[in-house]
Amino acid sequence: MSIIPFDDRDGWIWMNGHMVPWRDAKLHVLSHGLHYGSSVFEGERVYGGKVFKLKEHGERLLRSAQLVGFEISYSAVQLDEAVMQLVAKQGIVDGYVRRIAWRGSEMMAISAQHNTIHVAIATWEWPKMFKGDVAEKGVRLKWADWKRPSPETIPSAAKAAGLYMICTMSKHEAERAGYHDALMMDYRGYVAEATGANVFFVMHGEVHTPLPDCFLNGITRLTVIELLKARGITVVERHIMPDEIKAATEVFLTGSAAEITPVGEVEGTQFSVGPITRQVSEDYSKLVRSKTAVVSGAA
Repeated sequence: MSIIPFDDRDGWIWMNGHMVPWRDAKLHVLSHGLHYGSSVFEGERVYGGKVFKLKEHGERLLRSAQLVGFEISYSAVQLDEAVMQLVAKQGIVDGYVRRIAWRGSEMMAISAQHNTIHVAIATWEWPKMFKGDVAEKGVRLKWADWKRPSPETIPSAAKAAGLYMICTMSKHEAERAGYHDALMMDYRGYVAEATGANVFFVMHGEVHTPLPDCFLNGITRLTVIELLKARGITVVERHIMPDEIKAATEVFLTGSAAEITPVGEVEGTQFSVGPITRQVSEDYSKLVRSKTAVVSGAA
């Protein structure tokens, strides 16, 4: 299958308040965001031409920027409007949106207090991450060697680019070993998350999920918790040790990109794609295409 590079596509990208031809949306090689990771971003899904949880994603982008020490000059409402304009201009029906903000190139040193903060938004068609046999049987996860660090060492509540370096390293290692993704522990040895998605375990008729005290409390994660509770299913947020997952009968991942992805294996421990996973996946699919939920952001 041929891959179309992301720097060589037709269309438009919103950049610093203007619609720019896709191939012209560039930044300088000496941008601070590239060298020092001073960048924050959002990943959002488009369903039926509308962005799900648009408001929540826009507000989180601004919070992430504050956590890494810079201020975005556009309001959340202005950025939301730019997203909607771009989705319409690109003609995206079912796809993905990437918002990103980064420090520019005025200063090239650790300190960059006065660098311009740039903002860009791109969108493209993107179907389900996993389909067919993989979606039916579940993805295979490998335990990652890298661990989610203490919130005393990183701004763990920010969706910041630099925090994903160990995720890329862990996912690459898992793929080299024949797995689809990696499951990470935190600095204390508790189960944390996959490289780009939160994780849930069905145990004794309840759904248990790691407490997000050192990693991102995902917007999709929060949505799924509400969907489960609406079904009368008990959701337990707690610290989970790796050995405990052997007691789970079902496991699934959640995220804007991953949506609801069933897990069939965690490095030798097998799981079935059971009724709770199927039910919450169905509920989520209905919700994201509900006009009320998509427009208002209501869960």
